[in-house]
Amino acid sequence: MASTKQLALKPQDLLVILKMVVHQDKKFTYAELACELGLSASEVHSAVKRGIICRLLTKSPELSVVKFALTEFLTHGVQYVFPYIGGSLTRGIPTTIAGPALSQYFAAEELPYVWPDPNGEVRGMTFEPLYPTATFASKLDQKLYEILTLVDALRGGQAREREISKQLLLGYIS
Repeated sequence: MASTKQLALKPQDLLVILKMVVHQDKKFTYAELACELGLSASEVHSAVKRGIICRLLTKSPELSVVKFALTEFLTHGVQYVFPYIGGSLTRGIPTTIAGPALSQYFAAEELPYVWPDPNGEVRGMTFEPLYPTATFASKLDQKLYEILTLVDALRGGQAREREISKQLLLGYIS
């Protein structure tokens, strides 16, 4: 009997793919990605496998991001697959329109959205990151931080925030 197990994209898969897309010129090993994203090498390997199955990554001729597919997924699907999950007032790292990529387009909010982080310097409303290690990875990589805040705006932002995020994402992905 054939296997009927359906594989699904996981949040850490998108984290790996976003890291790859913001550093398109670099060829990562699984160990390097794992170290920089706070994952294990086996988690990265599994994420890459799922990325290939979901057609967001390709292996021919070498491992790379399928930019058109990623753009389509981010602009039309991410808000449904990885929706915004909020919480209470906390200290953390700014995201969505308070993040570095969008803050110039919007007035500062009294209580911005933040990823919970005990060492964060901003007090705001909790916006759970795409994956728990995203805050760690963002502290090591400014480009990754910027694209993750844009993705957060797509996951939970208002129409204008989502539209500007879509336009800015094209610059990171192309």
